[in-house]
Parts: sequence; structure tokens; C-alpha cells
Amino acid sequence: MVTPDLFQPIARPSAVLFACNLNIIRSPMAEALLKRHLGTRIYVDSCGIRIGAEVDGFMIAVMAEIGIDLTAHHPKTFDELDDAYYDLIISLSPEAQHRATEMTRAMACDIEYWPTMDATLAGGGREERLAAYRQVRDHLAARIAARFGPWPPDDA
Repeated sequence: MVTPDLFQPIARPSAVLFACNLNIIRSPMAEALLKRHLGTRIYVDSCGIRIGAEVDGFMIAVMAEIGIDLTAHHPKTFDELDDAYYDLIISLSPEAQHRATEMTRAMACDIEYWPTMDATLAGGGREERLAAYRQVRDHLAARIAARFGPWPPDDA
């Protein structure tokens, strides 16, 4: 008899939370990309450890390039989440990974860490900075496609 591995990640989560430091660049990008990838098949949200002042203009610009409008995004923290139940929390920064671990001590929830560059650290002019933001967007899109694949999976 084969017993299932109890530590396998949830293949098809029903609720996913993306978390980073301020919820103004990486986590809203990831939230929007997963929503576009899966539509309304699952609940997707994002948050930060601290509240960001406003959504970043470079992030809005690079997401608009692929047809996603994030001008209405309002940054929020872990403490401001509408729901505390998630099957999967994906942290995009070391600080968010630490907070997700603390948050889930008493929850049945998977946590994944996807190290993602902080595009605000990019130097140079406008084009160099936009290139860094595109790199973050494309990295997240590739991770989402690899993690979630087609929905439902082709072999289902």
C-alpha cells in the first residue's frame, strides 16, 4: 500500500495570498498576474508587512504594458486582510517569509518563498528602471505559470 506524502504542497489551492514588504510593487503584480492566469477560479489577495504610501508608478506602467490596470490598487498590511484563511501564502521577500511563518503557526497553510528582486533598488534612468520592473513582472509570471500551470491541468 502506498501512503500519500503528507508534506506535499497543495496542488490546487482555493485561496492564495502574496506577501512582500509594502504591497506596492511585487505582491500586487503577483496578485494581478495570478488573477489573470486563473480568473475567478480561486481567491487571490496580496499584502505587505508595512503599509506603502501609494502604488508605484513604474509598476503601474509595466503592468499596463501587458493589459493589466492596477491604478485602483490600495496597499494593505497583514493586519488589514479581509480574510485570514489561505491554503497558500507565497512570500516574495525575506521579511514577508518571516511574517507568513509567524501567521501560520496555528493554521493549516502552505508557505512558499519566491525570492523576488526589489525593483526600487535599480539605478539609472527611466528606461533602466522600467527594465528592472519588467524583469520582476516577467519573473513572477514565469513562477506563476510553473507553479499553477494550466487550469485545470491538461491531464485532469
